Amino acid sequence: MDFKKILPWIIGIGSVLIVTIFIAYLVMGVKNTALRFNQATEKEWGNVNTAYQRRNDLIGNLVKTVQGAADFEKGTLTAVIEARSKATAITIDPKNITPDQLAKFNQAQAGVSSTLSRLLVSVERYPELKANENFLKLQDELASTENQILTARTRFNESVQAYNGYVLAMPQSFFLGSYKEKAYFQAVAGAEKAPDVKFDFDKKESK
Repeated sequence: MDFKKILPWIIGIGSVLIVTIFIAYLVMGVKNTALRFNQATEKEWGNVNTAYQRRNDLIGNLVKTVQGAADFEKGTLTAVIEARSKATAITIDPKNITPDQLAKFNQAQAGVSSTLSRLLVSVERYPELKANENFLKLQDELASTENQILTARTRFNESVQAYNGYVLAMPQSFFLGSYKEKAYFQAVAGAEKAPDVKFDFDKKESK
């Protein structure tokens, strides 16, 4: 066998193998990076859910405390309970967060914030609640939790921005057909700041 004759074939096959291995390594790297970005969004979504779950738990305790007040507005309590129930009924798969799903989730949580704010405003007419240490503690914890929710939502949006920026860009998008664009949290009316769930009763009473 003439080695000089087969040398070009050896070089050609070797070149093809090198290019194939390089492309495979490149694709593997792209997919592994996309996986890391995707896992980051799922982690931040978990933090969002944790913050909302903490608020739901606190609201449950708050409702029990308020129910003990004589003649408290039943309609206000019912609105809070129903809004909380509606919000907890909406679940989202973090692997497939669509704009429509997130909008419904967002709207339901906004309904909770709205009814909760109305409940806390109505408390001003009940001296026994304004002096209830358990109620005041729950109120402070709710204020802290609203800030945690805002932070969690912001971090989730930042992780989605990083994810979308990677999987939708060229040339990664050629190899990441199974990775779809994720939705962002969009602000609802009045959501530019956390709901005010703290009152300075001492100042009000000193007037």
